[in-house]
Amino acid sequence: MKSRGWHVAAASVRGAGHEKLGMPCQDAHQWEAVGEGILVVAVTDGAGSAPLADAGASLAARAAVEHVRERLSSPTPASGLDDEAWAGLLRECAACAQKALETEAAARGVPPQDLATTLSLVAATPEVVAAVQVGDGAVVVTGADGCLHALVRPVVGEYLNETTFLTSKEALATLHPAIWRGQPRHLAVFSDGLQMAALRMPSGEPHPGFFTPLFEFLQGQPDPGQATQALAAFLGSERLRERTDDDVTLVLATWLE
Repeated sequence: MKSRGWHVAAASVRGAGHEKLGMPCQDAHQWEAVGEGILVVAVTDGAGSAPLADAGASLAARAAVEHVRERLSSPTPASGLDDEAWAGLLRECAACAQKALETEAAARGVPPQDLATTLSLVAATPEVVAAVQVGDGAVVVTGADGCLHALVRPVVGEYLNETTFLTSKEALATLHPAIWRGQPRHLAVFSDGLQMAALRMPSGEPHPGFFTPLFEFLQGQPDPGQATQALAAFLGSERLRERTDDDVTLVLATWLE
């Protein structure tokens, strides 16, 4: 029998485009259960033009999650944070991830842009989901009513494929943390490689036909390891690759009582 709390399946899979070019997967993800009922998730997508995109994506995801963990391990319970405090925490963590990239770039003797990456960062509790994003990707949450909510949507720029990266000078100024209060049942955080399959663009509304079967699968899967393997197989399937040749990352979580 599954225990109470967040159950997670997560995978990053190299896209067909990068396979043909012999390039590594430039997506990354990190997640961690922190304290009582708190889930922290980061999804990153390295810039295709950045020579060290894969390293930047991995570093940013790790740094963001580690900083949230450190902050939420303090004596102040997460349940006591108001919306302003959650927003401040997420901004702080994004700044920490940006600083980690700058420090790594200096150590390697390269410009920070060589490690350019997006960042989607989420902290979820049984009462609130807080998210912030730099660049593309999205965060979807399902409440107790079963409705899908796009908490964070892709930013549609003036030009096609225009994206703000965490290494950009204006990155932190573009942050608009989103706070959703309710009883989250399911959560999905994903990179832009899944946008066309998972969202109705350009509105960014979630496709129930994409998310509902995935959430039902995770809820009924007792083994997290098998769930992660099945998710990776789905992300690498020909059916999905017909929709995108980009790297894809998807972190799924369901709350069980």
